[in-house]
Amino acid sequence: PHVIKSLHLFLGPDFTTDIVIVETGDHARLSLKLSYNWHFDIDKKDNEHAEKIFSVPDFVGDACKAIASRVRGAVASVSFDHFHKHSAHLIRRAVFGADDNDKIRNRFVFTSNNLVFTNIDIQSVEPVDQRTRDALQKSVQLAIEITTKSQEAAARHEAERREQEARGRLERQKIMDEAEAEKARKSLLELQAQSATVEASGQATAEARAKAAAAAIEGEAAVKQAQLQADASRIRAQAELEQTRARQDADISHQKALNELEITKAQDLSEIDAAKFKDIVDAIGADTIASIAQAGPEMQAKLLQGLGLKGFLITDGNSPINLFNTAGGLVGGNVGGANLDVDLS
Repeated sequence: PHVIKSLHLFLGPDFTTDIVIVETGDHARLSLKLSYNWHFDIDKKDNEHAEKIFSVPDFVGDACKAIASRVRGAVASVSFDHFHKHSAHLIRRAVFGADDNDKIRNRFVFTSNNLVFTNIDIQSVEPVDQRTRDALQKSVQLAIEITTKSQEAAARHEAERREQEARGRLERQKIMDEAEAEKARKSLLELQAQSATVEASGQATAEARAKAAAAAIEGEAAVKQAQLQADASRIRAQAELEQTRARQDADISHQKALNELEITKAQDLSEIDAAKFKDIVDAIGADTIASIAQAGPEMQAKLLQGLGLKGFLITDGNSPINLFNTAGGLVGGNVGGANLDVDLS
């Protein structure tokens, strides 16, 4: 104690090595060489907080003693064999502790001077007395021998297992090949049977197919013939209808032309008779017609005979009379379809 006296301290991170003598639950004394990683966790803005690092004169010795105490207590509660198998876990759990979830923490803090330990490395584990060292060496040799034998046995068992698996795969492949061969033989026999069946029934099948094809062709021909006959009947009916329609149209056109000719003829005759009558009246003169009108019936008859007329009708010019097709009834005969309008005024 009080060997190091410093006016300033390095804040770290740094490491420290310590040798700790421990004794297991079965009284095996061991020398542990441990290495610690540490640093000072301070607030540089707070001088009071920073000055705490000088509050412990020998912080390395105090920290090593505290950690060694925890390690000794943890090792004393287990056997040598258990410690030999789980030394790292036991020491880290003893120094850092565990949280509520039984998970090992990652730091150990000295609150007196804010010294923080972040890691522990076990560099060596050696027995203190010779008997323990010999027993440990013997145990290690025995463990190596056991491990070697177990590895040899595992290798032998693995080889035997692989050999058995290979034999099993071979047997299974052989069985599968035989099964496939049987399937192929079965398929061959089935194909041969089918071939024989087809060959035996080939002629009957061909004849049946030929008859069926012939019947199908005959049916198609009958259907086609019926369709053609229906088309022919439809075409004949359409032709007759067109012929009748054309004949009716021709008859109508002919009758219409005849009617137009009759009308034209009647109009022409009417115009001829009117012109003839006008020429006769112009030839006789108005005075002669007046004398005829004043003469007696016998004289009128003679005058009319001389003029070639059978009758006449004299009116004033205020009420003309159409004598077309009616003169016959008025004077007792047809005057050739002429219109006689005489105006004596």
